[in-house]
Amino acid sequence: MPAIVLALVVGVLFYLGYRYYSNYLARKVYALDASAATPAHTMSDGVDFVPTNKHVLFGHHFTSIAGAAPIVGPAIAVFWGWGPALLWVVAGTIFAAGVHDFGALVVSVRHKARSIGTLANEVINKRARALFLLIIFFLLTLVNAVFAVVIANLFVANPEAVLPMLLQIPLAIGIGQYVYRTRSAALVPTLIGVVLLYCSILLGQLWPITLGFAAEDGFFTDRNIWVILLFAYTFVASRIPVWVLLQPRDYINSHQLFIALGVIVLGVTVGMDKIVAPAINDTPEGSPSWFPLLFVTIACGAISGFHSLVSSGTTSKQLDKETDARYVGYFGAVGEGSLALGSILACTAGVVATTADWNAVYADFASASDGATGNFVAGVANFASNLGVSASLATVFAAIVVISFAATTMDTGVRLQRYIVQEIAEVAGARKLSRSATFGSLVAVLVPLAMALIPGGGKDGFTFGVLWQLFGTTNQLTAGLALAVIAVWVTKQRRNPTAVLIPLVFLVVMTVWALIVNLQEFLNQQEWVLFPLDLIILVLAIWLIVEAAIALRKAWQGAAEQDESTVR
Repeated sequence: MPAIVLALVVGVLFYLGYRYYSNYLARKVYALDASAATPAHTMSDGVDFVPTNKHVLFGHHFTSIAGAAPIVGPAIAVFWGWGPALLWVVAGTIFAAGVHDFGALVVSVRHKARSIGTLANEVINKRARALFLLIIFFLLTLVNAVFAVVIANLFVANPEAVLPMLLQIPLAIGIGQYVYRTRSAALVPTLIGVVLLYCSILLGQLWPITLGFAAEDGFFTDRNIWVILLFAYTFVASRIPVWVLLQPRDYINSHQLFIALGVIVLGVTVGMDKIVAPAINDTPEGSPSWFPLLFVTIACGAISGFHSLVSSGTTSKQLDKETDARYVGYFGAVGEGSLALGSILACTAGVVATTADWNAVYADFASASDGATGNFVAGVANFASNLGVSASLATVFAAIVVISFAATTMDTGVRLQRYIVQEIAEVAGARKLSRSATFGSLVAVLVPLAMALIPGGGKDGFTFGVLWQLFGTTNQLTAGLALAVIAVWVTKQRRNPTAVLIPLVFLVVMTVWALIVNLQEFLNQQEWVLFPLDLIILVLAIWLIVEAAIALRKAWQGAAEQDESTVR
């Protein structure tokens, strides 16, 4: 099948989802009010609470949620065949991710831009807040560790991409200063920034940056040094006001989404690349089953709990008008799904030319996991070469796309982890620490740094596949709890929560099932690090189910009593 056919069909489905289903959510489920004053105005401080143009905010929100996850997850999951992977990406984006991201943003805005963890306390109960804080801490630790490993590996594999990524930082700061101080529109300077970024690829090819002085074995490998440098950078980046670096770089990277998707669509159209991977793959004996593990392997790109942290952590503090939430929240989920679609096309139609070659690349699940990012880069580079771009230039371009998204997510993830650490300190009664941004930032950096570097699973620490398994289950558990908060809030507002409950139930069932499957596997393999971590996450999942059921029952009872009172 020509890949362009699949792209067009999915594009139409995404358009219909945004045009009609998000409109239904905006009117009937979340009841947006264009005249309501948002926290960005009522609590404006020029640092975190900043009224922001919806297009600029979309850029921040999308690139914060995108990262490398909607690329890596589908790139792994096509091992089971492109059919199940694409089905989950499309259905998950329209009926789960859109509901989740949009809803988390609205509920946060309606509650003074409080985080989803605090909202769990207010909407459900104190136990739910404790549950959320635990899950979020696990999730953000894994998010930051995973993306640091992704970037470090890409820097090692593509040293030509290092200089352009370094130059992007002062470029974004310059754009941020210009826009903030002149109060002018960001579009033109940002487009100039994108052009300069891509021009710098030529400089990167002339002066590739490597850490060849580092040891090849032991602790001081190139990969580990890059991980340490990345966390040192994010410590600083997460402390400065959002308009200085985060917003302008996010806006630059949001344009990269459309450029990358344009390259993919135009590339497959011009080259007429065909999907050579099977719709349903006849996997080798002993391979993990796609049902239910597909639904935690593809998290971002279908539905991701990390999105609720961004929606309620940074995005809700910058929303100019309540009605902008539909565009920023739901359309942001569509953008994420589109990136996941691009990953599927790159890894099934772009990476190799024949089915036999594809079967060799995806020989087993371990190969699919270890080669996920490299397969995407190779696939996009092939599509770009169809447009006349040299193979070497196209490869650096594709690597920069992945690195840019992953770096932005790390910036946001560390900033969010600082908030969570301070909130945990407040709950624990350590008021002095809860007010210390330095303490929060140190914990937010050092814990995922240790996770990325700790010995185990390989010479550089835990293998990427191990980190991804832990990330996927924790991420989907976070999404389940966020949906529970949204469902209870919608019910208390006496509106129909069905659109929220359906993805909630499905997600919880799949996540618990996957946790049990992995728990058995870890026990059989005597994985004494993974087994207890998986067990903890399983206990938290069961706790989630109980708390959500109790809260929903009370909300329904309260709504029913209000209806009876109104009738009387």
